Amino acid sequence: MFPSSVCGCCGALRPRYKRLVDNIFPEDPDDGLVKANMEKLTFYALSAPEKLDRIGAYLSERLSRDVARHRFGYVCIAMEALDQLLMACHCQSINLFVESFLKMVRKLLESDKPNLQILGTNSFVKFANIEEDTPSYHRSYDFFVSRFSEMCHSTKIHTYTHTQEHTQTHSHSQIRMAGIKGLQGVVRKTVNDELQANIWDPQHMDKIVPSLLFNLQSREGTESRSPSPLQASEKERESPAELTERCFRELLGRAAYGNIKNAVTPVLMHLDSHCLWEGKNFAVRCFKIIMYSIQSQHSHLVIQQLLGHLDANSKNSATVRAGIVEVLLEAAAIAASGSVGPTVLEVFNTLLRQLRLSVDYELTGTYDGISGGNNITKDHEERQLQEAVIRTIGSFANTLPTYQRSEVMLFIMGKIPIPGLHPALSAAVFFFLSIYVVMCMYLHFSLDAEIRLLILEILVSLIDRHENWPKFSSISIISDISVLKLKVDKCSRQDNLFMKKHAQQLYRHIYLSCKEQSSAQPHFETLYALLALISIELANEEVVVDLIRLALALQDLALTNEETLPVPNRCAVHALSAAYLNLICQLTTVPSFCQHIHEVIEMRQKEMPFLLPEDIFIEKPMTPKSLDNVEGEVLFLQSKIAEVLGGSGYNTERLATPYIPQFTGISPVSPSRLSIKPYTFTVIGTSTLEEHSIRH
Repeated sequence: MFPSSVCGCCGALRPRYKRLVDNIFPEDPDDGLVKANMEKLTFYALSAPEKLDRIGAYLSERLSRDVARHRFGYVCIAMEALDQLLMACHCQSINLFVESFLKMVRKLLESDKPNLQILGTNSFVKFANIEEDTPSYHRSYDFFVSRFSEMCHSTKIHTYTHTQEHTQTHSHSQIRMAGIKGLQGVVRKTVNDELQANIWDPQHMDKIVPSLLFNLQSREGTESRSPSPLQASEKERESPAELTERCFRELLGRAAYGNIKNAVTPVLMHLDSHCLWEGKNFAVRCFKIIMYSIQSQHSHLVIQQLLGHLDANSKNSATVRAGIVEVLLEAAAIAASGSVGPTVLEVFNTLLRQLRLSVDYELTGTYDGISGGNNITKDHEERQLQEAVIRTIGSFANTLPTYQRSEVMLFIMGKIPIPGLHPALSAAVFFFLSIYVVMCMYLHFSLDAEIRLLILEILVSLIDRHENWPKFSSISIISDISVLKLKVDKCSRQDNLFMKKHAQQLYRHIYLSCKEQSSAQPHFETLYALLALISIELANEEVVVDLIRLALALQDLALTNEETLPVPNRCAVHALSAAYLNLICQLTTVPSFCQHIHEVIEMRQKEMPFLLPEDIFIEKPMTPKSLDNVEGEVLFLQSKIAEVLGGSGYNTERLATPYIPQFTGISPVSPSRLSIKPYTFTVIGTSTLEEHSIRH
């Protein structure tokens, strides 16, 4: 029997599979794979599948030798042969062959030559697209996850010599794209196979997701990847950022319920580590991709993680917290209706807690930093955060069904600090912010009479800091308001600032509520209480003038009837205007003003009692068929009021100017017509686009 060494010298004595493998390699590697001999090798592998593992081992041996000798042409031929064998063979013996194949791919990826890394990646991607007939219980992809992730962070331009005549250059973009494709291949190969390594484990996600996000930030021109972009194919012109986005969407689209947290947590950590919350644009872009890619029923899991992360960053800077809140705002807008999940109140609890913290930070001027010690706050940053939280609350409320909206209103009401239990200044500021929260939420419910009434009642309860509301529980003509024993304080600086900023929105909502045909007696009674309490709690000279102009505008609304209101509604608006003017004239204590108001009221009592609250807000009011004859002495005259108040030092010019609602704000429209964007509310109506920035 011949020694084993003789087989290496005598070709005729070599095993057939080795001869077939040797024959696919040409003398000159530039000639490429010998196709005829490759067909013979493939036929042999299919005919004798038990030889596949030996074929793979021998090809691996040759490839390792060629890599060591820098014979890259033969390396390419060996990998092409392996790819063809993989595509052709799907038998039970394929697992052993795959082990040899992955060993060779690993060898290429470990090389410091970028062309070999890209070659190995391309082969792995082809392998990843193959559906194997038999499972593998022991195969590991840890190395490939780590290596492909490392390639995704390439920042160097590599030059290497392919032959003596040719030198090629690989930009870092090409290596990054190879790494991205490799990660995509790992995900495709493992995500749906329970017997494979769990790619959703944190140890893998902590490498895959940051690598994808790193490339998602990059935006490079196609000229660096192709000398002739116009002639390049679409895939060749694709940038790492575009490829990354497709890969990221595919990864998230495959995430099951239990894997969402592991996929999102590395995103949050990456944004923290690289201070990307403050810019907001990239963070918003990332979570838009997440929200649109995951299954819609899992949206609430992402929102809950964002809320938890917001709480975890409570001691961070306002810009970081505002960035997280802006992302929450976008996530709420994308999430399907009702996708906030089972912890609805917890969502609002977290947001209101952040609002309260921001107010406290603004008032104290400092906040406890994450690393300890006090940091100085910036007022404008805290205010921007507060506005972002308020808009986010409104956006979340818009996704809720009607019955939950009512619960949220009551929940917010319970979160308002009670005067006497909190520092006065903090309570006042938080109180005003809470009013603004309710005003924002008011938009979404204005077409529902019951919800509108609830919001108005909450507004009244927020403004009533001295328990005066019960004294205005019913709308009537009060001959002497001193019997009410009203508790009145001087208007504070915070009150003045709030009314200067938000008074027009309050007036507008009152005006629009009177235009609603669904408004009934409870609505008008609450509107009367709201007007009365604004006059008592928040009024200065400018506010008094505007409230009088508003009352006169309500009288004009009922007279002109451009909104085609029913006669009972028009009478109710007249009665509301009369009752309020009777109250405000006594609060101003201007005798000539009081005289004019009382004269008109007395004339109405004689001629048209249905224009007064005592005759219209009863069980069966007696209303005429039309109000065409309402004129003359039964009407309050703007010119007369301006004249008498002007003599007492009030702004005559402003008094003489009719009130017109400022429609630059937010219209009360149905949720389906409301679009909430960062820093703006955009309302698309039938013919106009109204946009109002709420930046201060």
